[in-house]
Amino acid sequence: MRIIAGDFRSRKIYSPPDDQTTRPIPDRVKESLFSLLRGRFENANVFDGFAGTGSIGLECASRGAARVVCVEKDRDMADLLRANVALLNCADRVEVVCGDALGPGALARSPRPLNLAFLDPPYPLMQEPTSCRRVLAQVGALVQLLDADGFLVLRTPWPLRHPDPATAQAAAPTPEVRRRKPKRDDWKQRLRDEIDGRRSKRRTPIAPTEPDDADEPEGRNAEASAPESAAPQPVMIDVDLRIPGAKGPETHVYRQMAVHLYMRA
Repeated sequence: MRIIAGDFRSRKIYSPPDDQTTRPIPDRVKESLFSLLRGRFENANVFDGFAGTGSIGLECASRGAARVVCVEKDRDMADLLRANVALLNCADRVEVVCGDALGPGALARSPRPLNLAFLDPPYPLMQEPTSCRRVLAQVGALVQLLDADGFLVLRTPWPLRHPDPATAQAAAPTPEVRRRKPKRDDWKQRLRDEIDGRRSKRRTPIAPTEPDDADEPEGRNAEASAPESAAPQPVMIDVDLRIPGAKGPETHVYRQMAVHLYMRA
């Protein structure tokens, strides 16, 4: 992993040995994003939430940001981030906070006035409705700290869809009392058991007996003997990423991920 441009251009920074610990933004996507924000880094105050190795925050510092606050919850990753700050000798501009990027403490540590903010939450947080709402609430809080020309950038998986609440409840498994099927259906179970036994012991299956209610209407018998259908699947709908009090999002898609830009309304 390396810094793309600025004072630390081409400098490599420490990163975990695998891609399971963090999900760093690809260089081509980072370069495209920073091109969109060109000219906004000089003397800027920056908030970098879910900072990981510091790829975004350190890039901002390299490009002239005056103060960068990097918030990372994982202690080991925060230590690695501090090592990267020391490696680039930029502790005078970059502060590492070990804490929850979605908590009130992170907001309290955010520099003011805030010119740029980045949130790069783990994808599972965005894919789960409850935690996604927490992320979007923090986006709204950070947007209110932006100055008139400031931007907030949120990175998410794409497409981003959640189950439609109108269908999710119907699709969710509900506890139910399993009732014993009427005795007329027992022959079918005995036949299935015998077939299973034949597969292993090659026995001749017993002949099914006629159900007691053979004279009942065909439709009724079919309904009684039909296997239980699978639970309906919820309909997936696009997540509404609009934020009260914010302009946007302006969404830029890069295959299976997207970055969304917001400004204060």
